[in-house]
Amino acid sequence: MTLKLIRRFLEAGMMAHGVTRARTEGTPQGGPLSPLLSNILLSDLDRRLESRGLAFCRYADDCNIYVGSQQAGQRVMARIRAYLEKVLKLRVNEAKSAVARPSTRKFLGYRVAVRLGQAQIRIAPESIKRLMTRVRDLTLKGRSGSLEQTIRKLNPVLRGWANYFRLSQQHKRLEGLDGWLRRRLRCLIWRQWKRPRTRERNMIALGLRPERAWKSSVNGRGPWWNAGSHHLKQALPNAYFDARGLVSIRRTVDRLQSIN
Repeated sequence: MTLKLIRRFLEAGMMAHGVTRARTEGTPQGGPLSPLLSNILLSDLDRRLESRGLAFCRYADDCNIYVGSQQAGQRVMARIRAYLEKVLKLRVNEAKSAVARPSTRKFLGYRVAVRLGQAQIRIAPESIKRLMTRVRDLTLKGRSGSLEQTIRKLNPVLRGWANYFRLSQQHKRLEGLDGWLRRRLRCLIWRQWKRPRTRERNMIALGLRPERAWKSSVNGRGPWWNAGSHHLKQALPNAYFDARGLVSIRRTVDRLQSIN
């Protein structure tokens, strides 16, 4: 039954400009069947690598093979390329293939580094940049809404990201991301307050002394500088955002790791 469903999926037509056409070659890209098709075809590669005692990790068509030297890596890569192209009739993506240290290559959003002789799983810088870009986009769109609305939009993104990268051992890096996120929200709040008088009144209501609140409200600095200043951290401490339900990436990862 499963094989029949796969066959029907492969033989299904494709729609172009509202017209259904028969498909005679190729496989659907980006669909739920793509990883399954990769696993079916590349299971032979898995057995080949295992029979040679090679350490490797593969997900769908993304695969890393670990060897002891660059020379060994070049030799293995040449053999695997020949096997994929001649036996499995697959084309190797040369732009994404290389012999390099694991710490310089991204694999499923992660990187593997060696520290004090021990392998350490880290988050690839590109993955962190994508999260920061997404957060910037959501906080920019949230300028006209309330803080609670912005947090409700952020939380699913933060929770999903933390769940995916729960294998990370970079606890300080995750703390830094939490701090950066809170600074983005402080910046958003500072912009929403707009006028010096409004900023002064709100900071007094949040516990700052009147004199300090007044000086802070007219310091002439920009929103990002004020978002990282002592006066705004005192007025809007971490507990302020915790009370409003903001997800902490570091605490979420710690909780998930304790469960596992």
